[in-house]
Amino acid sequence: MRHYRVICSLLALGLSLCAAAARTVLAKEIKKTVGEQTVSIKFYNDNIVRVTKFLGTKQPEKKSYSVIMQPEATGKNALQVNVDDNGAVSFISPSGALLLREGSPASFSRRPAGVDAGKYEVSQTFLFEKDEAIFGFGQIADEQMNKRGKSIKFWNTNTYTPIPYFASERGYGLFWDNPGRSFFDDTPEHAIFRSEVALMVDYYFMYADGSQDGLVDCIRQLTGQATMFPLWTMGHWQCRERYKTSDELAEVLDKYRELNIPLDAIVQDWQYWGCDSNWNAMDFMNPYYINKVGDERWAKFLPDDLKPLAEEYKAKGIQPRLKSPKEMIDYVHENDAHIMISIWANFGPWTKPFRELQNIGALMPFDTWPRNHGVMPYDAFNPMARDIYWKYLSNLYEMGFDAWWTDSTEPDHFEREGDDEYVTHDGSWRSVKNAFPIVTNRGIYEHQRAAEDKKIKKNKHNKGKRSVQMTRSGAFGLQHYGTFSWSGDIQASWQSLKSQVPAGLSYSLCGIPFWNTDIGGFFYWDYWNDPKNPALQELHTRWMQWGTFMPLMRNHGSSPMPTELYHFGKTGDWAYDAQVEAVRLRYRLLPYIYSCAGDCVQRSGTMMRALVMDFPTDKVAINLADEYMFGRQLLVRPVTEPQYTWREDQRHGRQIYPDVSKAAAPVKVYLPKEQTMAGTTVGCKWYDFFTNKLYEGGRTILRPTSIFEYPVFVKAGSILPFGPAVQYSSQQAWDELEVRIYPGADGKFILYEDEGDGYNYERGLFSEISFAWNDAEQKLTISARRGSFPGMIAKRRFRVVKVTEQSTRGDQPIMGGRTVDYDGKELSLTL
Repeated sequence: MRHYRVICSLLALGLSLCAAAARTVLAKEIKKTVGEQTVSIKFYNDNIVRVTKFLGTKQPEKKSYSVIMQPEATGKNALQVNVDDNGAVSFISPSGALLLREGSPASFSRRPAGVDAGKYEVSQTFLFEKDEAIFGFGQIADEQMNKRGKSIKFWNTNTYTPIPYFASERGYGLFWDNPGRSFFDDTPEHAIFRSEVALMVDYYFMYADGSQDGLVDCIRQLTGQATMFPLWTMGHWQCRERYKTSDELAEVLDKYRELNIPLDAIVQDWQYWGCDSNWNAMDFMNPYYINKVGDERWAKFLPDDLKPLAEEYKAKGIQPRLKSPKEMIDYVHENDAHIMISIWANFGPWTKPFRELQNIGALMPFDTWPRNHGVMPYDAFNPMARDIYWKYLSNLYEMGFDAWWTDSTEPDHFEREGDDEYVTHDGSWRSVKNAFPIVTNRGIYEHQRAAEDKKIKKNKHNKGKRSVQMTRSGAFGLQHYGTFSWSGDIQASWQSLKSQVPAGLSYSLCGIPFWNTDIGGFFYWDYWNDPKNPALQELHTRWMQWGTFMPLMRNHGSSPMPTELYHFGKTGDWAYDAQVEAVRLRYRLLPYIYSCAGDCVQRSGTMMRALVMDFPTDKVAINLADEYMFGRQLLVRPVTEPQYTWREDQRHGRQIYPDVSKAAAPVKVYLPKEQTMAGTTVGCKWYDFFTNKLYEGGRTILRPTSIFEYPVFVKAGSILPFGPAVQYSSQQAWDELEVRIYPGADGKFILYEDEGDGYNYERGLFSEISFAWNDAEQKLTISARRGSFPGMIAKRRFRVVKVTEQSTRGDQPIMGGRTVDYDGKELSLTL
């Protein structure tokens, strides 16, 4: 039996349970019967409480797809829970402040018919403070951060990944644990969660230290810590729908290397398997990839759009340079890059997985994409189906692919009447659908982890390969399974760009730290798919510049639009130069970016930080949907409106200025005025990253921006490490780093390093070097190194630069400063 510190006393309003106790009561949970309902309160730890409500006295058994935590003994004591005589629950902070209370009792409406007959539609109301702001709810294309007054449907689709979790500006969070079709409505009377199918009301209330970081830590305790992605994933990715042959993919990589555009990853999109009837065969059956063009035995697998090309190959006697998928993979690796491949959650009728899944009844008879070819999604809830999925995916794993693009994990579904009634392995579709993305991605992750563990046991010198999955959907807890999300097949438009910023911030507040978009958007219809269209060039440039400060930087687009940067121009053309500069800056920032990723894993950090995380008392800042902190040092305000071009009704772009490279237009930026650190509120000053000009916080400025500059500000007190200019992430060791100090406040930073891949970091094989700046003494202290790992740089140099308004541009190396040799021992220097 676990121990919980609770006060059990009958108050005038009912039962009170809290962790601020005068005595210890041995109990796994406390229950109160109110009429036909039972209210159950269970402390999972001092900061996390589960509330369930059900009819009768026995709690139904229920699977949670997100929660993996088991109740623990309490110790610090932080939270009080009251249950009144009507069964309404309220939550009280350690200081005695009311955080949240329920409204009317839970509602249970029995479902009369269908496969869910006997279960309930359930709802629970909550009462917010009048002006209380709430945030989160996943990836929703909403230009407002504050979700008060909103109505949200929880039903995943392409570009729409809602999550039934919100965080209050008052420092608490709530997760409504139901994977089926659910709703949230905030009305003037109350807010309400409602689910169409449930056995009970089931939610988790979280409150730690009143901060959003404390809430993210609660989420990670409840659903699992984020996994570390390899260093190469933090670099630049080139992706297109689609490279139609292995030679085409190799030629793109060749061109990037020839032009010295940094690149770490390239992506093989769909139809390497061939035609749509052979959809997602998890094997290379497209003749172009296996040197079978012109072979009649393989002609049936040709995608329709490649049949004319096959005739050309035959007529001209063209032979591929790369004659097998293994040669393609090896070529990518030999050229110091990595390769991700597209895999889907559905299968065509010609494939082996289709037939094997059909034999166990694990194909869902939905109308999915591609339509009219007999393609069906698989039932990822069936553990045998997940085993079959990996059985065929392991073919690609053994070839040496570095990452999985798990597309269409909603999955794609053209809904028809009756589909809700389909019974998966775990229940009706309407009752489990939103868990599909976490179940299928978890299955891949767990199988690959098992395969990697076997390899490591056979060879102790093999550090292994981290599972990397990019998925089109998501769910609460996804961060624990080697998976990050992208925002789906969005349109290339300024409106889309603008809405992506709050979508990513809201998603990150749900505890999932790694996220990205298709840079430039996916569909380019409004620009004639023309990279020379000036209006598109400006949009793509601004999106690429934002990508420098996303958790992951991936350029993508839908054919026939060529998205490779060299299609936008050449050296000397603004649309080319500005984008290449953005990529190069990304690589110089890799020590900072990888350390931010390490913070996510080691300290439950967040890379893309809504301003409520760092400036909770600044009412202006917390409601901004177009600014955020990238890590804890950089304030980023993407440019989300055109400044130098316009688009005619016929989609043709026009330049407002004859020479865009010499133009400048203002962007409005709010500089937050104060920050809460360790319970203390302090003022803020901000350095313009590019010009180094210093500003006081708490003001809105108009920042003139050329096409080569955009609003990025560095918080005074920041310590920023910069790495070398490289063509790929592992090209040069970080044995000499430029470390910038932005004076004006005390500050700190932790440089995180590990082997760059593998899971030895889970065994403690990583290192951290802490930097602390004392502004009053103008002194930097570099701590003794903590930890170690194979291949660690034992001795290195730091070139420490104190930034002033007279320093050279921030996107270029700042010369001068003091160089110190560091061998792992603590040292200090006064600047």
